[in-house]
Amino acid sequence: MSADQLDPKRLQDWCDRADKTWEVVYSHFLRPPELASAVVYLQRLGDLHYLAWGGFAQAERQILAIARKELDLDTARVPLRALSITGNFLFDPASHRDFLGAMLGTGIERHQIGDIIILGDRGAQAIVANHLVDYLEMHLNQVRTVPVKTKAMDLSQLQIRPPQQKEIVTTEASLRLDALASAGFSMSRSKMVDLITGEEVRVNWQAVTSPSHQLQTGDIVTVQGRGRLTIGEITVTKKERYRVHLLRLI
Repeated sequence: MSADQLDPKRLQDWCDRADKTWEVVYSHFLRPPELASAVVYLQRLGDLHYLAWGGFAQAERQILAIARKELDLDTARVPLRALSITGNFLFDPASHRDFLGAMLGTGIERHQIGDIIILGDRGAQAIVANHLVDYLEMHLNQVRTVPVKTKAMDLSQLQIRPPQQKEIVTTEASLRLDALASAGFSMSRSKMVDLITGEEVRVNWQAVTSPSHQLQTGDIVTVQGRGRLTIGEITVTKKERYRVHLLRLI
């Protein structure tokens, strides 16, 4: 089993419980590759359906709801909540890692935390498992050196930045991952090779460590902290090179 895939025994347990109990079964927060592997499995089942929700449409980490097809699934019932984490970070800026570290420092586990939205010097907003709200309101009181106030908030108050799209057309000698990804993410090919071999690049949510990996239309390439790249139409020029349309979400 790949480290990026969800434990198949755990997934099977969720499905068995949903089938036998006629109740909606909820997962913890899943990373994109875990969710992708789970969806592939669930699409093969005839009696069950599913819904994935992370608190807002573009959420990367999501909770999976699984139930028999006779039962309705509703995002409003997914057991997650939003938190505001406010403080004055003007003189001690905090990153995503800082907020995550502070939350983990209270004793909770990573899979209980969804996306974290950084609000600059004002703090952050976070999606967490529903049952942790009271706990974090009480125990999350500092990030770096900054005192913070942690409070539950409505999902409608999340300050989500709409994803920005950038269309790119590149002509390459091959469809290698390092070639297309370097063009799509506007960086040198040598830097992209370092990221690929350093396991920071994923294709269709699966880690790929070979720069020569061949891409095709519909593939999604992600680079940690740099957004998402979708491989669009591919045509061959008269000089037998590949003209590739790319769509980058940042």
